[in-house]
Amino acid sequence: MIIEDRSRSLLELLINISREVATALDLRTVLQRLLYAALQHVGGERGSIVVMDDLGKPVDATIVYGTKFQDHTTQQLRDTVEHGLAGWVVQHGKAALVADTSQDDRWLRRADDSSEKSGAKSAICVPLMARDRLVGVLTLVHSIPNTFNEEHLELMQTIADQASVAVLNARLYTESQRTARVMSALAEGAAAINTSLEMPDVWRRVLNQTMQALQVETVALALIDPASNDLVFHAAAGYNSGNIIGRHIPHNQGFAGLVMNEGRGLVLPSVRQDARYSEVDKFGGIEMRDIAIAPIQSQGKVIGVIEAINPISGSFDPDALVVMTGLGSLAGTTIQNAEFLGRMQKAHQRYRELFEDSVDPILITDWEGRVLEANRQAVALSGFDNDQLHAMSIDQLHEVNWNHTGLNFETLKQDDVCNYESSLLRQDGGTTPIAVHAHRVEFEETDSIQWILRDITERKELDAMRDDMIAMIYHDIRSPLGNIVSSLEMMSVLMPNDQTLVSMLNIARSSTARIQRLVNSLLDINRLEAGQEIVDQKAVEPLALVREAVRDVEPIANGRQQKLEIKLTTVLPFIWVDADMIHRVIVNLLENSIKYTPVEGCIEIGGVTDGVFVKFWVRDNGPGIPAANKERIFDKFTRLRGSKNRPGGLGLGLAFCRLAVLGHGGDIWVESELEKGSTFWFTLPVAQKKVDGRLGVTDKLVWPKDN
Repeated sequence: MIIEDRSRSLLELLINISREVATALDLRTVLQRLLYAALQHVGGERGSIVVMDDLGKPVDATIVYGTKFQDHTTQQLRDTVEHGLAGWVVQHGKAALVADTSQDDRWLRRADDSSEKSGAKSAICVPLMARDRLVGVLTLVHSIPNTFNEEHLELMQTIADQASVAVLNARLYTESQRTARVMSALAEGAAAINTSLEMPDVWRRVLNQTMQALQVETVALALIDPASNDLVFHAAAGYNSGNIIGRHIPHNQGFAGLVMNEGRGLVLPSVRQDARYSEVDKFGGIEMRDIAIAPIQSQGKVIGVIEAINPISGSFDPDALVVMTGLGSLAGTTIQNAEFLGRMQKAHQRYRELFEDSVDPILITDWEGRVLEANRQAVALSGFDNDQLHAMSIDQLHEVNWNHTGLNFETLKQDDVCNYESSLLRQDGGTTPIAVHAHRVEFEETDSIQWILRDITERKELDAMRDDMIAMIYHDIRSPLGNIVSSLEMMSVLMPNDQTLVSMLNIARSSTARIQRLVNSLLDINRLEAGQEIVDQKAVEPLALVREAVRDVEPIANGRQQKLEIKLTTVLPFIWVDADMIHRVIVNLLENSIKYTPVEGCIEIGGVTDGVFVKFWVRDNGPGIPAANKERIFDKFTRLRGSKNRPGGLGLGLAFCRLAVLGHGGDIWVESELEKGSTFWFTLPVAQKKVDGRLGVTDKLVWPKDN
């Protein structure tokens, strides 16, 4: 009968406990009800329940001393489940009964366990198992040793088994609610923070969302100064926030510096009791109690911190750091985007300024060629006003070279740059010669074409003047120069025995020959540029041509004590050339090398053949030619700038050489290394066989530029 009464009482107890814990879903409420029931039916003066997550880490707890609930810290929870009696139960997964805590090593002794205070105790600790998972630990303590026995332990375990599922469900419900709150706070934060990319607005919205989500007295935002790597507080809100803005914190000091360096947030309850708390962490006019600091991160890099100070409720919620960390990530992305926008706006403004202030006319068109923008110089040069230009297309303003731009601007669409010359059609009906530079750009966030139209009127006039000068030199100098040459020849015949006079006549003949070569080269340049073919070609022996050219320049080389060497090691075939023109090519290249080679230097000329072309070279040990100028030196009127001691000239010699060699179907180029000299290469076709009684040549091939 006694057993039946006991079973009935136990059943009623379990039903009551089940009813108590099953009618609530809030975890803290379930824990309080369970702990009260255990204290009431098992006994004890105080108790605690620690709830564990699936990884075995404590997530919440309820502690009762008598009839009052006590606050706890994260560190207290960690100590409870890692050490002492509760730790032993967690590790072994079974209940423990301690009759005398002073005699059991499993009991973690605290200050109140001393004999001067409460002294030895009796304790029961049982695991809460649900679905074969440890969900918590329930502990009861009595101030008198040997108060609890095996029956108490059995009753305690029965209560724990009955309530475990309810505790697990409450924990899961609380976690889901917490997750929902976090997600809601982050969603609201994302929506609010991203409504503007103006930096002050971004800061303000980040602070407002942090203050609203955490319900704190003061919030502050600091960013890393790239120059000093210090944290600088740029914005703050709430109580006495005006004392925070502008504050600098060295990157390795204070709690904010710790978060910045480690890249993870922290929550500090009772911060003034923390041994690490220092003057660096204080803000004027604010009494620090609890603080939470989270990093502001962007692309995996910490760029600042958010600091929340003194929660209104007295302590931070368990999910406070999660919310702050999420807001920090949102803030980091938005701040980075705001910085990018600011830089883009500055770059755009700078481009606008450069666009308007450019000395060259600039037009922006779409891919249909319609004018979208025109700067002041385009208006001034064309004579059309802005409205008129916006109603025009680019091909109405100048003749587009479709060979360069590609049909429908296909070449430009491939991000290639186009350069050509054309004429701008002005509003007054006239034209202006222009050099056109066109390429693809992004303008006002639109894929477009930029046209730079450089006025080359002065250059064209200068070219015309040079052409007129060349024509004048040829027509006005050639005839009297011929008379001088004839007179010198007659004088040498009339007075053959006067050695002094003969020497002077030879110098005069050499000088007039150079003038004749220059005049003839000027004429040939005009003819070759006009596309006239070379008609006076014949089979010429290369060695004789080289020797004659060397003989003509020897007086100049001897005057500079230079050595001329002919490097023709094999017998070369005849070449099919205009002998006079190629003679002048070789002389020009030799004279060029003599001019740039130091005194007592060495110049050599040589040649080899592949049966189709003869490949000649002229090598010196002069100062060399910069890589950027290797192609430009063959342009008319081009002379290298640099040393004041560089020789002068018109810059026509190499231009003539290129035109003459190309006119013969050959090629010419230069290889050079600074301070080690230059080698000029050129190829000429070999005279092959008789056709209809005359010598001819084979099809012309391109000689590879090798050594």
